[in-house]
Amino acid sequence: MAKRGGYPGGMMPGNMNNLMKQAQKMQKQMEETQAELEAKEYETSAGGGVVKVKINGQKEITELIIDPEAVDPDDVEMLQDVIMAAVNEAIRIQADDEKEQLSKITGGMGGGLGGLF
Repeated sequence: MAKRGGYPGGMMPGNMNNLMKQAQKMQKQMEETQAELEAKEYETSAGGGVVKVKINGQKEITELIIDPEAVDPDDVEMLQDVIMAAVNEAIRIQADDEKEQLSKITGGMGGGLGGLF
């Protein structure tokens, strides 16, 4: 026999208000954390330190330093590989930090929130 009236799923209005307040608090924390992450800088190196890369929290390269020792006109491919390795490592470090910081707020829900916040 189906129940009539009441709230779907047994949620009371007070619980819904609490849930909305928690969601708003989480959204504010996410926005603050995102702003902090965008302001951060991440630095890494490759090739034994001959290539150094800094990126910001928006994954934009802000500094690229190439040691003159790394510049060999006969082996440009090696330099290209070292630069790519440094850039990719900087991006990975930034992404890992972003994931870690946001999971502190979401309690590990992470990707399940999609575009909610």
